[in-house]
Amino acid sequence: MKNRKYMFLFILFSFLGSAQAQTYPTRTVRLVVPFAAGGSTDIIGRIVAQKLNEMWGQPVVVDNRPGGSTVIGTDIVAKSAPDGHTLLVTPAPFTIVPGLISKLPYDPQKDFEPITLINTTPLVVVVNPGVPVKSVKELIALAKAKPGMLNFGSSGSGGSNHLAGELFNAMAGTKIVHIPYKGNAPALADLVGGHLDIVFNGLTSAIALIRSGRLRALAVTSLNRAGALPDMPTLDESGLKGFQAVAWNGLTAPARTPRNVINRINADLIKVIKSPDLVEKLRSEGSDPVGSSVEDYQSFLRDEIIKWGKIIKSAGVKSL
Repeated sequence: MKNRKYMFLFILFSFLGSAQAQTYPTRTVRLVVPFAAGGSTDIIGRIVAQKLNEMWGQPVVVDNRPGGSTVIGTDIVAKSAPDGHTLLVTPAPFTIVPGLISKLPYDPQKDFEPITLINTTPLVVVVNPGVPVKSVKELIALAKAKPGMLNFGSSGSGGSNHLAGELFNAMAGTKIVHIPYKGNAPALADLVGGHLDIVFNGLTSAIALIRSGRLRALAVTSLNRAGALPDMPTLDESGLKGFQAVAWNGLTAPARTPRNVINRINADLIKVIKSPDLVEKLRSEGSDPVGSSVEDYQSFLRDEIIKWGKIIKSAGVKSL
């Protein structure tokens, strides 16, 4: 008798979950972007919102909640109702911040349900043409011959391009000195002007300078070659096996969001990501569309948190 009761409850909850997924969404869906309007994550969020709006027939709106190194917007989603109507457009700092801030108001792994990885954008290792190297192998040899003499700039301490440089130091066994700037643009300007040696720069903003010869590119930081620079080797190919440091965006829901709803959003969002116009838009900006399974995205998040936590600790990075 008891077994029949449990079976009935299982069937009932399965039916209710399936029905919920079929009727989802029932009202406006809010995509929280933990940055101010205008950046790459915001652009991705607005493209996704428009596409899902058309697909679902319900309003999908972007809600910009900047501040606290993405903590403010992320915490809003962590504490939202787990019904799929408030989602986080999740950027790379989601997996970096836990290594920098010991007491977060949320747990990045326990308080969220991953949905899918939307896109990745590799960084590119660029040097001033005056630096006498034309390959990663030559760069490592020069850095080891002159420890502490070469430098790399970044958009600020704890940012993605800073940690990419620290990962390079760790894997290559070099001591290239980090110089933080207040933003990426001034670092790139000083690299072009010869005041810096190296920058691990976002591919999108570096392509024109590379093609004009004002900067020399040595490798990209993704595991696969970048569509925008197909002849450029990866750091993995250049001897640093397993090197990966990419900017990325995903979509994440509050913990306890029903799995049927997660699966529905995942399936629909993958259709959006694979649409020809979005693929063309992303690739034109040096980004690669992904559209991963829930499980693959969950593994990706876990691995990124572990990797950057180790680098932050070993390099003694204090804050963003």
